[in-house]
Amino acid sequence: MRREQPCVWFKSCLLIHDVINPSIHTIAPMADALLDQSFFIKIQFQKLLEIHFRPQRRRACPPATLALFLHFLVHRTAAAGMDVCLSSEQQPGRLREAPCTPDGCLEPAVEGSLQEDGTGGHPGDSNEIEPSPHSLQKFVPTDYASYTQEQYLFAGTKIVIQESIESYGAAVWPGAVALCQYLEEHTEELNLQDAKILEIGAGPGLVSIVASILGAQVTATDLPDVLGNLQYNLLKNTVKRTAHLPEVRELVWGESLEQHFPKSAFYYDYILASDVVYHHYFLDKLLTTMVYLCQPGTVLLWANKFRFSTDYEFLDKFKQVFDTTLLAEFPESSVKVFKGILKWD
Repeated sequence: MRREQPCVWFKSCLLIHDVINPSIHTIAPMADALLDQSFFIKIQFQKLLEIHFRPQRRRACPPATLALFLHFLVHRTAAAGMDVCLSSEQQPGRLREAPCTPDGCLEPAVEGSLQEDGTGGHPGDSNEIEPSPHSLQKFVPTDYASYTQEQYLFAGTKIVIQESIESYGAAVWPGAVALCQYLEEHTEELNLQDAKILEIGAGPGLVSIVASILGAQVTATDLPDVLGNLQYNLLKNTVKRTAHLPEVRELVWGESLEQHFPKSAFYYDYILASDVVYHHYFLDKLLTTMVYLCQPGTVLLWANKFRFSTDYEFLDKFKQVFDTTLLAEFPESSVKVFKGILKWD
């Protein structure tokens, strides 16, 4: 069962907001007549801007960006004029974007390749990481029209993430990068070595990969249609490189939690979540899932870019059930990192 996606208007606002925040309010009136363009084009523009334009201060949108936005939607052009109008400014951890794979082909970044049909054997002991990604891939990556290979650097390790601009769950969002940075800078304090971690809404898997590199035993979860690309990225970046091979599991917020994650059999030291709060209709189920997965001693680390009033409304509800501490803020991306400890009455 798939969660319903937000309407095109809010999805477009969310994507553009992440790039030229806070000038979404400047762009929106000008772009109303053009936002009936295809959803793919809106996301493609956002992703291109995200790569090439990363302001360090909150400021009004430069005229060049507005002009580029209108030009892109009208002419459906790619990034031909991007390098002329916009400066390339990389976010923490990101190295560069590699070329798109032709026709959505998958190109592993480490030794071994994956079968296109996703078949293979089951993982063995997590401490004996000998099998190749080829034999461990169980889920089939979604056949999007195109993928990109983007590179990040965390914990002294180059990480290659296969992303697609066609799905929320196939792109790395600002909260994920911020959470990775926090984990990297506080590894010893968090005592991540051999810690049992579950990530909610893992998407393309960057946070789970970094946690695995830092020594944790990770379970990465998301919706069924995301699991193929998630597992692909996890295997590509962790096989023969981490002490524990991450596990991939389906998790639909608020559904069959006791059946798939019985408290008697599953305990986690940390629950991780990044950019899981935005304009969608499942915030209550998300909070229910967070509460369910937390047991005495479990720490929830949640990083989120705050975009809409509903994000702050969720934070208020979160504080009602979790003892909440603000651990870090990233003003350049409007991301906040919180620690939550479930209140036990």
